[in-house]
Amino acid sequence: MKALFFTREFPPYVYGGAGVHVEYLAAELAKLMEIDVRCFGDQDEKNDNFTVKGFPYDNALFSDSNSKLKSVFQTLSTGIHMNAEEIDADIVHCHTWYSHFAGIVAKLCYGTPLVITGHSLEPLRPWKREQLGRGYDASSWVEKTALEMADAVIAVSKETKEDILTHFNVDEEKVHVIYNGINLQQYQVTSATDTLDTYGVDKNKPYVLFVGRITRQKGIIHLVNAIKYIEPDTQIVLCAGAPDTPEIGKEMEDAVNEVKKTRDNVIWIDKMVTKEEIIQLYSHADVFCCPSIYEPFGIINIEAMACNTAVVASAVGGIKEVVVDGETGILVPLEQLNEAPFEPVDPDKFSRDLAEGVNKVIGDKALRESMAIKGRKRVEDYFDWIAIAKQTETLYKSLIQNN
Repeated sequence: MKALFFTREFPPYVYGGAGVHVEYLAAELAKLMEIDVRCFGDQDEKNDNFTVKGFPYDNALFSDSNSKLKSVFQTLSTGIHMNAEEIDADIVHCHTWYSHFAGIVAKLCYGTPLVITGHSLEPLRPWKREQLGRGYDASSWVEKTALEMADAVIAVSKETKEDILTHFNVDEEKVHVIYNGINLQQYQVTSATDTLDTYGVDKNKPYVLFVGRITRQKGIIHLVNAIKYIEPDTQIVLCAGAPDTPEIGKEMEDAVNEVKKTRDNVIWIDKMVTKEEIIQLYSHADVFCCPSIYEPFGIINIEAMACNTAVVASAVGGIKEVVVDGETGILVPLEQLNEAPFEPVDPDKFSRDLAEGVNKVIGDKALRESMAIKGRKRVEDYFDWIAIAKQTETLYKSLIQNN
């Protein structure tokens, strides 16, 4: 059996959870079958059972395009280029809307069974219009078309499955819940601390850690606004880069600078760090905070839990299936407006509640240590890539048999 992955992200160009998912799932599936990855970039790798080929953006062709539409046009063009080379795979598997147009073309032109993983859903990310303008209508159409013509849809959580059934015309029998996973050998607690020294983190003081992109979805502004309510002795380490737009990047910069006027223990690492660095940061954090306002799964939470770190996270989406409230972390309720469902009704209350959770965990050593142990155990029991790859292989086989 041979599977073809279409994806925007693949190492060394990974900036979000979907890219992490594709990297590890492809590697694990390659132990079971032949894997061909076609991605955005300049990658070129081939070994026994694993091929990776990057397709760079055609910048010259779209040099005069509208700034918000340029990435959409480049994405659709890349989807065509990905199909120009003959496809001989038994299954095509797409990840995020950026790759879905390639999957649509592959199914229509080659007749290959199509699998779509719903890492996140455009109807639930209205802030994308800030980034894409009317291109958000195009990305939404691509996603809807791909999901509704797919032979199978993988939802990364039970709540994501419900969202797919609510927002798209997809038969329930076609939607399969397969969680994200983690490499348990790689993500584990380490005693190394050179990364903390590099970024100026005081090893003798507690710290709360954030890891993620600067985007509305990740809720980082709400955490920055919570800092004034967090105990003064607690360091704040924000590992945050790749802003969706210049505007949200400036909003983040202004918010952090305002906090720094009255607090000197806020450390902003404004780039995507290496795995080795992030594992160190997870390992020595007293608490990991995930303030997302939309999160289909939240792979960063299991990364933290695997490194024996307690979690304080918003009670949204798949996070509620990952973090066990009171056992592996604290879930913070997020009240939302019906007419604007992705902003808290009372942003200050949400920030205060985040801070209260952080303060509770840091102030209770016994609770923190118990959560650390139970968090690692939960990851070992439910989120191992080996088991997830087996579930995916079984799904592929069922589609091939029925094709």
